[in-house]
Amino acid sequence: MPFESLDYVYQPSRDVAADLAHLADVLGARVVFAIEAMGTRVAMVELAPPPPWLLLADHVDGERPILVHRVADLAAETAALQARGWQADRSLELPQGPSRTFHGPGGHRFAVYELTRPDFLSRFVDRRDF
Repeated sequence: MPFESLDYVYQPSRDVAADLAHLADVLGARVVFAIEAMGTRVAMVELAPPPPWLLLADHVDGERPILVHRVADLAAETAALQARGWQADRSLELPQGPSRTFHGPGGHRFAVYELTRPDFLSRFVDRRDF
């Protein structure tokens, strides 16, 4: 298998603060962080022992979540996936490292990333901008 783990689920949100409050108050989710920067809101919550972390994001288009899997070597796995017919949508730089997004024929959305900045989360834990 090319994936090491499913680390994140990026869930589109029209109102991150309201969704965050619902998850925390009703479902008992632990809020890891809630960040507002450059006109974007992102919140990370823990509903069960991670991974995966759930990220509510107002900058993610569409209704379907993006399942973000970690790989050991992004370039090698990208080449291997493309050899099997995978078509990348775009390259992104996530806080934890470089990534590539793609989608399945049924519209499901995926991303693979290489963890090049393992300390990124420690800088955001307990930050509450909203």
